[in-house]
Amino acid sequence: MLKRTVTCGELRKEQTGRAVVLNGWVNRRRDLGGLIFVDLRDRYGVTQVVFDPEDNKELFAKAHKLGAEDVIGVKGVVRARPGDAANRDLPTGEIEVLARAIEIFNSSKTLPFLVTDRSTGLEDLRLKYRYLELRTKELQHNIALRHKAAQSVRKYFNSNDFFEIETPFLMKSTPEGARDYLVPSRIHKGRFYALPQSPQTYKQLLMISGFDRYFQIVKCFRDEDLRADRQPEFTQIDVEMSFVEEDDIMTHTESMLKQVFKEVIDVDLDSAFPRMSYEEALLKYGSDKPDLRFGMPIQTLNSLAARTAFKVFQNVIESDGTVAGICVPGGAHFSRKIIDELTTKVQGWGAKGLAFAKVTENGLESGIAKFLNNVEKDLIGNFEANAGDILLFVADKKNICYPALGNLRLAVAKQLNLIPANIYKPLWVTRFPLVEWSEEDQRYIAVHHPFTSAVPEERDLMKTQPEKVHARAYDIVINGQEIGGGSIRNHTPEMQSEMFDILGIDKAEAENKFGFLLDALAFGAPPHGGIALGFDRLVSILVGVDNIREVIAFPKTTSAASLMDGSPTAVSGSQLKELGIKIC
Repeated sequence: MLKRTVTCGELRKEQTGRAVVLNGWVNRRRDLGGLIFVDLRDRYGVTQVVFDPEDNKELFAKAHKLGAEDVIGVKGVVRARPGDAANRDLPTGEIEVLARAIEIFNSSKTLPFLVTDRSTGLEDLRLKYRYLELRTKELQHNIALRHKAAQSVRKYFNSNDFFEIETPFLMKSTPEGARDYLVPSRIHKGRFYALPQSPQTYKQLLMISGFDRYFQIVKCFRDEDLRADRQPEFTQIDVEMSFVEEDDIMTHTESMLKQVFKEVIDVDLDSAFPRMSYEEALLKYGSDKPDLRFGMPIQTLNSLAARTAFKVFQNVIESDGTVAGICVPGGAHFSRKIIDELTTKVQGWGAKGLAFAKVTENGLESGIAKFLNNVEKDLIGNFEANAGDILLFVADKKNICYPALGNLRLAVAKQLNLIPANIYKPLWVTRFPLVEWSEEDQRYIAVHHPFTSAVPEERDLMKTQPEKVHARAYDIVINGQEIGGGSIRNHTPEMQSEMFDILGIDKAEAENKFGFLLDALAFGAPPHGGIALGFDRLVSILVGVDNIREVIAFPKTTSAASLMDGSPTAVSGSQLKELGIKIC
């Protein structure tokens, strides 16, 4: 076997005259006059190999039969390319290897799409042949960057006295939020394990065990509806610490992220991440994960709207609703068609409609401008608007108005290319509500999870007005994507039981689902808290893609299927019988 002595990305002009052996895939073959050029590729790069009939006719004949993605070994001598033939865009572009021997390890069938051009195959086809797509330059880059990010994360936590401790994949089913993936037990027929949605209870038990600094890059599983930034199995950076408060966890998270961004993509994040309350984020950006790379903050206009003669605004104010808006810089050129399209979008987000006013040198212009005369100057001043801008208004219930404007803000920013590339704006969102009322379940549900602690000064309200209590919780957001969330936990049985009471989990249910944790909390549990960050989302931000399938080696589709291996699949009747399961 011709065993490689160098990689395809290694050779430079200084190695001229050296005898080498290369192994790799045929990236491209070119027959030019009396010579054959083969670009040989491995994950390290590409090297041009030359076959000259005058040097070896038999070898030249073999090279003539080579096809794309054939796996070969080539022995040859490094030589400098003529000056006009050098490829300045390729690290190995100043040299080529004159072939002296070749070994064909494996020939490739006709490809379903070109490995050199992903666009020649639709996504479903590429997912079916994912092992081929992973050979592409883009995915090789993405997976390499993912590896580098994981190593940087581990280096940070290792250097700060954290232990990486594995937690079980087969655990007790405690559904609270997304559905569990269940695993039947052959030994205990009729009983099931669950795949962990998160190692939450285990990492709290590790704190009780005295391991005061834990982290893990861990697989988690959730049976939920999927989209571009969700997978049924995903990876998170899981962290827990004892004897800490919010600032301790947030500081370590910031330091870790700064290191990762610097080491992986050479970007310096802001020295201190800004912080914003959940309520401020909703009122200013219509989202609990605001994108701070551009402006257009939402302005609440109730006091001004009440002074106008516009009946729509007045009626909403009188019914305890909200009038708010955004100023779109340079948006006065919007045609009626564009405004109608934006109105349709806003209605799709639940709002009744969209009003607008264009800012000109002479004031506001639109169908409703005459109703705004007495507040025109104040409106323009509030938004700090300039001639050529457009004001967009939504008047509706508060819980509809702000999210609709938040979505509109993002849609318009994308439409006008107002979001700068290669800019990273991290943000902490804090002071979330502890619980919220679910009309569907007719009970309170935890905004984060049931182990989150209330802020101490509001604990007296938990029994009487739980909806007014804030959580000791925090989310980390980058460029409008929530990449992580955490909280300070309930560390006494009394605190945890109080939370279960609010959620309508009685003592019997609590004992059945979480008895082991409640027992552990009674044996001297330290104050503790932590955070979990979505590693797939983090890597997608580092790479600069929107779809996390681009940074996962073997992802599932949005229907949770693997087109490559055909899973999920039916299993034999004998397997089901052994597990005591009958398919209805």
